[in-house]
Amino acid sequence: MNPFIQLGIRHDIVNAISELGFENPTPIQEQSIPVLLTGSNDFVGLAQTGTGKTAAFGLPLLELLDFEENHPQALILCPTRELCLQITNDLKNYAKNMRNVHVVAVYGGASISDQLHQIRRGVQIVVATPGRMLDIINRKAIDFSKVGYVVLDEADEMLNMGFQEDIDSILSTTPDEKKTWLFSATMPSEVRRIAKKYMTDPFELTMGTKNTGNENIEHEYYIVRARDKYAAFKRIVDFNPEIFGIVFCRTKIETQEIAESLIKDGYNADSLHGDLSQQQRDKVMKRYRERSLQLLIATDVAARGIDVNDVTHVINYSLPDEIENYTHRSGRTARAGKTGVSISIINGKELGKIRQIEKTLGKRFVKVEIPTGFDVVEKQLFALVHKVHNVAVNEQQIEQYIPRIMDEFKELSKEDIIKRFASLEFNRFLDYYKNAPDLNAPVDESRRMDSAGTGDRSSRSGMRSDFTRLFINLGSVDGFSRGDLLGYICNTAKISGRTVGKIDVKGVYSFFEVPNEDSEKVMTGFKGADFQGREVRIELSGDGGNESRGGASNYKRREGGDRREGGFRRDGGGSSGGRREGGNRETSSAPGGGGGFRDFSGKRREDRAGGERRRRF
Repeated sequence: MNPFIQLGIRHDIVNAISELGFENPTPIQEQSIPVLLTGSNDFVGLAQTGTGKTAAFGLPLLELLDFEENHPQALILCPTRELCLQITNDLKNYAKNMRNVHVVAVYGGASISDQLHQIRRGVQIVVATPGRMLDIINRKAIDFSKVGYVVLDEADEMLNMGFQEDIDSILSTTPDEKKTWLFSATMPSEVRRIAKKYMTDPFELTMGTKNTGNENIEHEYYIVRARDKYAAFKRIVDFNPEIFGIVFCRTKIETQEIAESLIKDGYNADSLHGDLSQQQRDKVMKRYRERSLQLLIATDVAARGIDVNDVTHVINYSLPDEIENYTHRSGRTARAGKTGVSISIINGKELGKIRQIEKTLGKRFVKVEIPTGFDVVEKQLFALVHKVHNVAVNEQQIEQYIPRIMDEFKELSKEDIIKRFASLEFNRFLDYYKNAPDLNAPVDESRRMDSAGTGDRSSRSGMRSDFTRLFINLGSVDGFSRGDLLGYICNTAKISGRTVGKIDVKGVYSFFEVPNEDSEKVMTGFKGADFQGREVRIELSGDGGNESRGGASNYKRREGGDRREGGFRRDGGGSSGGRREGGNRETSSAPGGGGGFRDFSGKRREDRAGGERRRRF
């Protein structure tokens, strides 16, 4: 016997949902449907998005309502247009074998006259967003005096969006004896207050621990330098060739900038934020649902209520201000029992926030290393091979071209053809990631910031015996940060960023560590090197980490400490690189940039979300 029939759902509804792929009830459906079918309780259900809440309340409603009567009997309130349409379509699909079931979607951004016309023709279930519903009530165009059931779906989201007063006004037009069913992913105090205000001794059902995350979601985080965030983000995307994801940003400006940069870099991406018109928003969402977009870049507010199947990854480009928002973000993936990954790209100072989220969700996050350029190239190559192996061949259509194709390849062996075909993609990524630097945050920073002891890199308080400490006559006044210097060293000496150890950037000089076996290679690689017309010198430090000895001390004495124009006066006299605005060594994220990625425009920008001046990536 079908499990849904055992829960009390009748055959014509079960047949409809079976065609939709419903085989076994989800935990929230299994626990809530028998309770709601009695129609005698107020109800509070706490469960993550994507766990099947629509069927959990929709199927009982179809059983309880009298569809011979053409007046509103059930009102479902939800936060967004997308969710409103989704619930409406789902209910219509569940009821396709039933007679005289009328469901109307009431939401802003569409013709109110069309919605009023549907209401006048007769409706039993109204699915609405609070703002438009209140408009229709104020026009006295609907009568809720016979409503028996009110469903508040995604209640926490509606309160976050400021719908408290609208909800109060709407519910005041419904009978006191109605039953109220409240569903929420989290249970903040505001939602608890709604439950107390509008419910009498509700039946409470919590799937898992309150505010916990979906068990099918893997949570990962990457620690990077702030200026490397965009480059690291792109590398993560490239390492997942089949990604179909939502990328969350904190501000509308950041959302737009990242989307524009991704588009310029050849990715199928677009943005979703509050400044878009409803028509623009619909166009973006249509492309995303049709999968002509691979990445949707969105703010928390814009992404509320999005329900798209098979989202593989959620990427937190910026962590949310509220932990509850992390729960909603990650809930966009792993829906309907599937699995997904939630990725956070953070700097070392944000590790404490990760620990807070872990504690709230009751789930351990996994620290992952940013893949190397070689890792990405290898992953992309075999993704292409896999795609070629599984492509469907239209024998009838391609047959007419086979003779010409075979003639073109007649001088090539099977092995040559395979090599050349694979190289179409392989060469592009190989060139792009040639000499790609290590984008993981410095070893000592990651270890020091990880107070929970989960850092998996060894901390170095002093010189390691297997490393050589080198001096270089470049520093912060030349515009170098640790990441910039790492990229410069790797490009000049032709070594991997993973081999470089601790980097100490000072004012007019710096120190860095390389494995003993690479020290001669590095010094040889820098012979004849210059930076802005000035000779670059590499020397053995010989100080074991003590700046008062060796190269640094000698360099200070040689320079004489003549401090002018924001830096030391050098051979050739030019002002220090630290004063240049937009004078980047690499001005874009174009392929071949092994020394790190700069910001989108080459200018400094104000980070409105963080309130501090920093380079935006």
